[in-house]
Amino acid sequence: MAAPKQPVTGAGPFNGVLTWVDTRFPLISLWKEHLAEYYAPKNFNFWYYFGSLALFVLVIQIVTGIFLTMNYKPDAAQAFASVEYIMRDVPGGWLIRYMHSTGASMFFIVVYLHMFRALMYGSYRKPRELLWIIGVLIYLSMMAEAFFGYLLPWGQMSYWGAQVIVNLFSAVPFIGDDLGVWIRGDYVISDATLNRFFALHVIAVPLALLLLVAIHVMALHEVGSSNPDGVEIKKRIDPATGHPVDGIPFHPYYTVKDLFGVAVFLAVSCAIMFFAPAMGGYFLEYNNFIPANPLQTPEHIAPVWYFTPYYSILRAVPPMFNSQFPGVAAMGAAVILLFFMPWLDRAPVKSIRYKGSVFKGWLAAFVVTFLILGYLGTAPTTVWGQFGFDAFFLDTKDIATWAARVGTIVYFLFFLLMPWYSRRDKCKPEPEGITH
Repeated sequence: MAAPKQPVTGAGPFNGVLTWVDTRFPLISLWKEHLAEYYAPKNFNFWYYFGSLALFVLVIQIVTGIFLTMNYKPDAAQAFASVEYIMRDVPGGWLIRYMHSTGASMFFIVVYLHMFRALMYGSYRKPRELLWIIGVLIYLSMMAEAFFGYLLPWGQMSYWGAQVIVNLFSAVPFIGDDLGVWIRGDYVISDATLNRFFALHVIAVPLALLLLVAIHVMALHEVGSSNPDGVEIKKRIDPATGHPVDGIPFHPYYTVKDLFGVAVFLAVSCAIMFFAPAMGGYFLEYNNFIPANPLQTPEHIAPVWYFTPYYSILRAVPPMFNSQFPGVAAMGAAVILLFFMPWLDRAPVKSIRYKGSVFKGWLAAFVVTFLILGYLGTAPTTVWGQFGFDAFFLDTKDIATWAARVGTIVYFLFFLLMPWYSRRDKCKPEPEGITH
């Protein structure tokens, strides 16, 4: 028979209410397990802001999305006009819309920095392999959420960007055409596509995203947080208290620190929203302020900036037998490789602080390559020239294509050669405990 719960102790005006709730729901135990008595490493630095910021931005996106749906019309004939109505006539509508559009880009910025921290400090290594895999699933869900939401404004770039991306699925051998029709719900991007993308963006994917985030947090608190030294704080326990010697309670120490990070993040986000919401066309493309016209193709079609590194990989791979499937396969493989990071890294230490110059050089090359591919993915197709066998000769003067191909090779070599260079790298020994 389970022991009865201990009542909430301490004087307070809500003590009786908390006691009543806690006997029916594990409120206090959840508070203690995940905040008050969750011990985190002492040496969290700047890079550890971005996990909590990602959760904060997710809440902002959900709340602003709810308010936007109150006036948005998921109808091909009214969608663009409803967005203009939100921007011009709904009180505070312009602010909510800019919070949502800016939040989408800020969400990816925060998550990319969060993933970069994991690469630096080996947060994907044992015992956090499953935690990393769940994180990559969250990243894929974010990409799906952003893609489905991208069509909703029903502007020129939304329409044609969605047309191009959906057509990529049509390049899959044997099932491509049927797969494209299944995704669109029609033979072209139409009202049926808009309705199903709206349902997926507002209900289906957010539910999956929230579930994955909850599992991610639970898995994190089960294995414990990583730290810049890469040591496991659970190995050294204070016998007097039963708590890790190198740990401190998450609350209040890191909740206060995270609140400071939220304040800085809000300051930066507000500066963007009030002074440069379009960010030079990277957050909001100029063509998206023009109603969708199926009869007029924009001169330059490109996805939003956070998809462009993979889009650049797609365009860098020449077609084969008049099929773009090799590029689509390369783009998919570029994301799938992330799942295998825990087993590709064979270094004897986790943190970059104790890894050798070889790993540091490859990680720097990977980051620079990712940024270059992202920029090249925004370049107009006229710069890229023709894809095909003749593009392999230098006299095509297609520098962007060659740069993207070199970048694509470096991107894949970072992962595929990792078992070799990480094992042979000269690493320093990890300390027994956290260094101060």
